[in-house]
Amino acid sequence: METLWLMITNLGRDEVFIVVLALFTWLVRPRGGRELGVAFALSYLLNSALKYGLNLPRPFTNDPSLASEAARATAGGPGLPSGHAQMSATLWLGIAAQLRSTGFTVFAAVLVAVIAASRLLLNVHYPSDVVVGLLLGVAFALLAARVHFPQAGALRWGVPAALLVAAALIPAGAPREFGTGLGLLAGFWAARPTFAPPRDWAGRLIVAVLGLVMVFAVYFALGALPQELKDMGVVRALRYAALVLVATEGVPLALRRWLPAQAGAAQGAPQVVH
Repeated sequence: METLWLMITNLGRDEVFIVVLALFTWLVRPRGGRELGVAFALSYLLNSALKYGLNLPRPFTNDPSLASEAARATAGGPGLPSGHAQMSATLWLGIAAQLRSTGFTVFAAVLVAVIAASRLLLNVHYPSDVVVGLLLGVAFALLAARVHFPQAGALRWGVPAALLVAAALIPAGAPREFGTGLGLLAGFWAARPTFAPPRDWAGRLIVAVLGLVMVFAVYFALGALPQELKDMGVVRALRYAALVLVATEGVPLALRRWLPAQAGAAQGAPQVVH
């Protein structure tokens, strides 16, 4: 049974989040994907700040026998709040809040619930860790659906520049999550998706496959940098900012035959794709 719960808990991995955010942006709601990405990055940063600020233990901290080695391998950093619960809720419920489809909302809620349950059944989190993570995830999901993050004028590049400066000031030995979160936020803040999603299934399939190949090629190429470079906060931030911009700007440019420019798209204004 543990194998099943490990498979479910792995739906809360970074790679899954990358795939879902990319596909939602390309195929469903480009501007909404940018707003969701900003909210996701803010959620990630708050989760990291609370984890390392509170530094609360996990169930297996004092007794490693409570969780298997495979289960402990899915647990990074201190316990509260649960990153799997919070980030899954931010992503899936954020999409549901934008789409306002009853069927998808039920699917998203069930998926988030089973991912959260897996953290308890694998004994890698206390119930309080999961509950707090879910509540924060719901809050950021609503933020993604109801707030437009402005980027007019100097804001588009001024905010990312400030975030990268902050990443450069991260002290050596600080948790890697801070550089990652600042990079994600910088990339999504600067992103300006003004393309239209493909209208036919063939176009959607082509964009999904070729787009993901491009994104993961960059992901693994940047991951191959020397470890001493990757450990630097500013380099980690630049890696993730570049990854986001490749997904939101590079892929649409390369696949513009299937992702044409949105007619009349206003620069920096909310975009609604039905």
